[in-house]
Amino acid sequence: MDLSFDPRHPDFIEDPFPALLHLMEHEPVFWSEKLHGWVLTRHDHVRASLRDPRLSADRVRPFLTHFKGPERGTVQSLVESLSMWASFNEPPVHTRLRGLMNKAMTLQSVLALEPRVRALADELIDAALERGEMDVIADFAYPLSATMIAELFGVPRADVPLLKKWSDELGAFIVQSRTLANKYAIAVGGLRAMTSYFENVVAERRRRPREDMLSRLIAAEEKGDFLSAEELFACCALLFFAGHETTTHLIGNGMIALLRHPEALAELQERRTDAALMSSAVEEMLRWDGPLLMMARVASEDVELSGKRILAGSRVFLMIAAANRDPRVFPEPDRFDIHRQDNRHIAFGNGIHYCIGAPLARLEARVAFPRLLERLLTPELITSKLVWRDAFVVRGVEKLPMRFARRSPAPEPCPPSMLSGGKAAPTLG
Repeated sequence: MDLSFDPRHPDFIEDPFPALLHLMEHEPVFWSEKLHGWVLTRHDHVRASLRDPRLSADRVRPFLTHFKGPERGTVQSLVESLSMWASFNEPPVHTRLRGLMNKAMTLQSVLALEPRVRALADELIDAALERGEMDVIADFAYPLSATMIAELFGVPRADVPLLKKWSDELGAFIVQSRTLANKYAIAVGGLRAMTSYFENVVAERRRRPREDMLSRLIAAEEKGDFLSAEELFACCALLFFAGHETTTHLIGNGMIALLRHPEALAELQERRTDAALMSSAVEEMLRWDGPLLMMARVASEDVELSGKRILAGSRVFLMIAAANRDPRVFPEPDRFDIHRQDNRHIAFGNGIHYCIGAPLARLEARVAFPRLLERLLTPELITSKLVWRDAFVVRGVEKLPMRFARRSPAPEPCPPSMLSGGKAAPTLG
């Protein structure tokens, strides 16, 4: 069966669902020789594993044991920095880091960004209108998400391309590039450059605090405890990296879903001010083909699951994309249904490591799609062959070229209730 599950195969990169659903039905807890780890595909297994303290998110430190010789030193410097990321820690370290981060990135501060997200979306659309086409990734989804994160930090918009470059280099390690040579050295270079950048920004904020998220991170306090300088730099890198990756591919994959389901596209264009329907559509985009393909864990002790024994130290790959197509949970799981009820997807994870950027990603998508659907008529793909990213953690395309007809420039007002519907997380914890 392993021959039918090769995450490096071009067919899997383009469309992983046939192989994942085959595993789900025939061997939902599967040992993969190619990955040297266990692959879990059922919704109940994946959801429970995300909450199981025996399956640790502290997977960066154990990764170092796989390396010998000169490459070990390169990887070790990565491990030392990434081991301060909340997403790669367990309690009590995770509890402390996440608690301090939540004080800086509250739900209220995220929701207050709605007018700015809408203005920026219109600005990006304006730039593409005369051409009659855009790359949804490069011209819209990425600059929208990255600029919003930059503005949250209070850093110049002109610095976004540099931050993007370093983030992409770091991503060669974090999202597990399948083919890139020297990916560890590239990731180290990106991480060092980003850390140096934020060292300077943090120093300036300590001298002159502002009303931004970075100043709140510096001031965040819990019973006399503050983030150390190194932890601050790690938080900045984590929030920038995760903050734009997730939203970029949510918008990109969501637009692909609409373009491939013209009846859903037509209904959303007609009812684009219906906040509840738009919220439901965004949740279905997350379920149908969300921005995360999988999350990884390491067994901290032996675990029995579905008759299989997962030994301590084993890597476990939780296939989010498969779990969100499980017919035991989702009726007609392969149907893209913007009216789907009880949509219990786990696109942002589950448990204590639930994605801290989920509220921001949801907000940006719920604002972005009404603007795109209001202002761009008859959108269609320019290419029949999409190139999917060389990654095993995130799922998204490199480019999404689209042509359209332009609507009258006078935009409709966005109703105040645009963000009130759907499943926005009540807290960031």
